[in-house]
Amino acid sequence: MPELVKNRSEILFLYDVKDANPNGDPVDENKPRIDEETGINIVTDVRLKRTIRDYFLSLIENKDARLKDEDVFVKERRDEEGFLYDAKTRAKEFLHKEGKFQEMRNFIKEDICKKCIDVRLFGGVIPLDLKVQKSSKKETGSEQEEKEKSGSITLTGPVQFKFGRSLHKVDGPVFIKGTGAFADKYDEKNKKLQFTFREEHILPYSLIGFYGIVNENASKETELKQPDIALLLEGIWKGTKNLISRTKVGQMPRLLLQVIYKEGQNYHIGELDKLIAKVSEKTDEAIRDITDLKVDITNLVNALNANKDKIEKIRLIVDERVKFVKDEKDTDVKTALNGLTVEYLTF
Repeated sequence: MPELVKNRSEILFLYDVKDANPNGDPVDENKPRIDEETGINIVTDVRLKRTIRDYFLSLIENKDARLKDEDVFVKERRDEEGFLYDAKTRAKEFLHKEGKFQEMRNFIKEDICKKCIDVRLFGGVIPLDLKVQKSSKKETGSEQEEKEKSGSITLTGPVQFKFGRSLHKVDGPVFIKGTGAFADKYDEKNKKLQFTFREEHILPYSLIGFYGIVNENASKETELKQPDIALLLEGIWKGTKNLISRTKVGQMPRLLLQVIYKEGQNYHIGELDKLIAKVSEKTDEAIRDITDLKVDITNLVNALNANKDKIEKIRLIVDERVKFVKDEKDTDVKTALNGLTVEYLTF
C-alpha cells in the first residue's frame, strides 16, 4: 500500500491565457476578476481546483488504472428525474450501513477519504442529514423511532492554494459583442428578423502565478498518499492545457515547480510566487504573448540555494517558450538550479 505523504512541499505554477476569461466573477457580469487598485488579474483557488477535478474525472471516465475504484466527491450529480444533488444527498451515497449517528458519520468519512481523491487532497465540509434509529420505552414496551439528525464532517485539506495573481497589470477586461445564430424577434417596421446578441469580457493576455503548499501534518486526516501528489501535479499541468471551452481555450501551462523538503523539517520557505517577477521592454498592458517577457528567477534561486540543506529534491517541468533571467542575465532553469537535486517531470 502506498505511503502517506510525509514530506512538506511547496508548489509554484505559472500559466497564461490569451483572448480568454481565466475566471469570471458571477456577481459582476462574469467579468475577469481584477484588483481595481493594482490592475492585477486574480484567479481563485476554487477555479484551479475545479480544473484539477475535471482532469481526474476525465481519467476516471477513460478508465485510467491509477484511479481504479476512485471517485471525485465535488462533481455534478443528478437523480433519475434530472434534479441536481445537494451536498447532503451526495454524502449519503457513501453510506452503506445503518447505525448510530456517530458510527454512520465515521463510516462516511472513512469511505469518502478512501474513494475520493479530491477530498484527500483538498479536504472539505461534508454536510450530513441522516436518519438514525432511536430506542424509546413506553408503557406498551420498547419500539424504534426514526429521527433525522444533522451535522457535518470537516476535513482540513493537506493541499492549499492561494489566489492566483498575474505577474503584471492586465489590459482590460475587453468587452466583446457579436451576433448569435438564432433570431430574437421579427422587426415589423423593417420587415426583417432581429438576431440575438452575445456579450463577453476577455483579457488580451495574462500570465498568472499560483502558490500552494502540501502540509504533511494534515495528510493523516484525509490519508493523502504519495501517488495522489503525482496525480495532482499532472492534473495542474495537463488539466490546464486540456481545459478546452470557449472561454478557456488557449490556456497554456508554462512552469510547474514542487520543492520537496526533507522529512521531519516542519519547514518551508513560503511565498515562492513573490520570488519571481516579469521583465519586459513593453509596458504591462501592452504584453500579448509569453515571448513579450522574461521571468526573473534570481530571488527564487537564491532562496532555494540558501535552504538547500533542508530540501530533498525539486520536481520541475517548463514550457520551452518561456525565457528566464537570473542576475540580469539570460539563463535556463537547468543551469540556474545547478547544485540542487532536480527531477524533471514529463507529462
